[in-house]
Amino acid sequence: MQIEQGVTAAVVTGAASGLGRASAYALAGAGAKVAVFDINEEAGRAVADDIGGLFCKVNILDEDSVLDGFALARDAHGQERVLVHCAVAAKGGKTVGKDRETGGWKRLSTEDYAFAAMGVLVASYRMASISALGMVEHLEPLDDNERGVITLTASVAAQDAQVGQVAYGSCKAGVNGLVLPMARDLMDVGIRVNSIMPGIMATPPMLGVPPKVLEVLSNSVPFPKRLGKPEEFGSLVLELVRNGYFNGQNIRLDGAIRMPPR
Repeated sequence: MQIEQGVTAAVVTGAASGLGRASAYALAGAGAKVAVFDINEEAGRAVADDIGGLFCKVNILDEDSVLDGFALARDAHGQERVLVHCAVAAKGGKTVGKDRETGGWKRLSTEDYAFAAMGVLVASYRMASISALGMVEHLEPLDDNERGVITLTASVAAQDAQVGQVAYGSCKAGVNGLVLPMARDLMDVGIRVNSIMPGIMATPPMLGVPPKVLEVLSNSVPFPKRLGKPEEFGSLVLELVRNGYFNGQNIRLDGAIRMPPR
């Protein structure tokens, strides 16, 4: 699908920083009208102002908040043809591990696991299904009868999650699991669905770790021996929009890294 300058509308979640921000800049640079969905109002508005987009304060855990965000974005830009979902909410912890405070054993609570499921897997379905419904109801098909493109963000943890990532890793695996059946559900209405599995990326949380840790992480990547750039994620987002034969795919973007157990 070609992005038409000033015509094609896109929604990017988690666009106030990191991978979402890079995706928003990439899409806007290609000519899309971008709605920035994020819970961080100050940073989100700054991104939207810089790219000539629209900020929508959205909590991906709240259905009404998401619906309100889509309504605001569609009122301003029209129905989106592109959705990039990067926002996430999760809690970590081992299935069973030592409690630092008591010295005894504890498990990752069912509630904390459920929070990750809501913030990773359910939120991905929420965003994708709401966007897909709007595409079907309000968009005419383009070349190849295509209406739109949905890109979800998984993680290399979906395939090789480390110690302490039981919730995050399994829920990101669930995001990958959404892709093929959703792509098949939507094949007759011309909507493509893919996921990207980023590796160790130079996002704000990662850049906040000590320099020596960053050096070790960089050296752990087979090639190139560095952290991934958010702009490289944004570049792949653009390719998935433009290349109409990408559909139903889970794509690693990781410098060939395979994560060790810890």
